[in-house]
Amino acid sequence: MALLQARGLHAKYGESEVLHGIDVEVEQGSIVALLGANGSGKTTTLRALTGAVRASGSVLFEGKDVIGLAPEEIARLGIAHVPEGRGTLGSFSVRENLAMGAYTMRDKKRTKARYDKIVAYFPWLVERREQPAGLLSGGEQQMLAIARALMMEPRLVLLDEPSLGLAPIIVKRIFEILRTINREDGVSILLAEQDAAAALALAGQAYVLETGRIALHGPSADLAGNERLRKSYLGY
Repeated sequence: MALLQARGLHAKYGESEVLHGIDVEVEQGSIVALLGANGSGKTTTLRALTGAVRASGSVLFEGKDVIGLAPEEIARLGIAHVPEGRGTLGSFSVRENLAMGAYTMRDKKRTKARYDKIVAYFPWLVERREQPAGLLSGGEQQMLAIARALMMEPRLVLLDEPSLGLAPIIVKRIFEILRTINREDGVSILLAEQDAAAALALAGQAYVLETGRIALHGPSADLAGNERLRKSYLGY
């Protein structure tokens, strides 16, 4: 059974339907890319999976249907969401942002152990722990947002455009960390990205969204060689 399995997923903003019955799967321990241009439905897909937008259809997480659950309930099941724009609280310190990520945990020893594990991936967090998150660079804020999501010990992390506005060298570093987290911690990842080349290099499977529908789906290596995808998203 897939860790996450969405079937016939529809989503609306008011009366406007954005997703038109899409199917998406994330296997345990995998990295899956969700590709598409602005307005294709990537962000809405992630919001529908986490209960942040009105959705219908079926979304099973570890066999449990989460459609209709509140975002906090879904988070407690083990799904963390890093939204577009990083979502850090700028007036709060780095330490306070990380503490908020552990709100689902009640055991102080377990929380401390989790903190030690996370800062091993992002060592600079220790030095900057009392600095307001709003004074961090864009790349540091993105890393903090990922670290905060990992504090809750998720089984699945949903990332929305983590490369947005960042220099290629920073994107490369962030994607290297994501690969390490996936391999060493077994955390599954669903990555919504416009940078198709970077996403396909990271992910094993990929979906391409066009106006709220799945246009292409398959192994990343196969899609990277697909002429339609290359011309539309890879630029060659």
